[in-house]
Amino acid sequence: MQTLDRDTERKTIAILKVLSESAEPLGSITISRDLERHGVFLSERAVRYHLRMTDERGYTEPKGRDGRIITWEGLDELRNALAPEQVGFIIEKLQLLAFQTTFDPNRRTGLVPVNTSLFRADDFRNALQEMQPAFDRNLCASRLVSVAHEGEKLGTRVVPAGMVGLATVCGVVVNGVLLKSSVPIESRFGGVLELKSGRPRRFVAIIKYDGTSLDPSEQYIRAGMTDVRNAAESGTGRILANFREILAPSRVVVERRIEELRAAGIHGVYLLGNTSEPICQIEVGMNKVGMILLGGLNPVAAAAEAGIEVENSAESGLIDYERLVDISHI
Repeated sequence: MQTLDRDTERKTIAILKVLSESAEPLGSITISRDLERHGVFLSERAVRYHLRMTDERGYTEPKGRDGRIITWEGLDELRNALAPEQVGFIIEKLQLLAFQTTFDPNRRTGLVPVNTSLFRADDFRNALQEMQPAFDRNLCASRLVSVAHEGEKLGTRVVPAGMVGLATVCGVVVNGVLLKSSVPIESRFGGVLELKSGRPRRFVAIIKYDGTSLDPSEQYIRAGMTDVRNAAESGTGRILANFREILAPSRVVVERRIEELRAAGIHGVYLLGNTSEPICQIEVGMNKVGMILLGGLNPVAAAAEAGIEVENSAESGLIDYERLVDISHI
């Protein structure tokens, strides 16, 4: 889209975003209405004008009176577009998901943030076998998952033909629950945490949320930097983890919320440090407490380590808690 001006580019990407979230073709009326959720206000006529351009570039495909669908080329453009302007996009995404989280661990109702992983249907059973040890060792935010098939949605992702979608609980649920308890929490970075004999040792890689347009966990899995399979088998390996900070006076409330989450099957908080003391060799601010969350995609990383192809979308939206089931029931 190098030939388009910046304003046109933003509007076109917003249209592709709306189309990517639908399993069915969408017409200009629906697209115009849905664009408002992304802060873009276009008339039906303006939407049709932009769609003609996306058709020419192969990003969308007309489906007669039903409207248009996004193509694989469109999805690729959506992932790569505006990257220089999206530095810090991940931290904004985390904050928005936390705000939208309505999960109440005591009532066990509400919306829970999830990651979505797409497997080829023929690979899914093998993937489950490879992921099971990581679930069994609780090397993830939760054993609770949700499965969707072709045409169904998990969060904002639609499962393509020939694929199976797996939703895993995202650690942002901790942010959301604490936010609803009026506890401020700072999300600092996503990293790769080294374990030795079942004990956390140090972070061997970190990516700060406010300096990236891509999710750290997705990047680490793609780069083959994890060793979740060995971590699950022997206690020694490298897993995905995230670093947060809370204010020291809020610790009592945080500990209470952590126990409530665990009772509801969400055990994403791996470590809670001491006031103003480093945790896993990471310095912590004055009168603050470091918190390490387990990466929700750790089981999926184990499947990727086994050579199984997977497409991940971290922080891919929210689903109702009632849709989640224990991995043993899949």
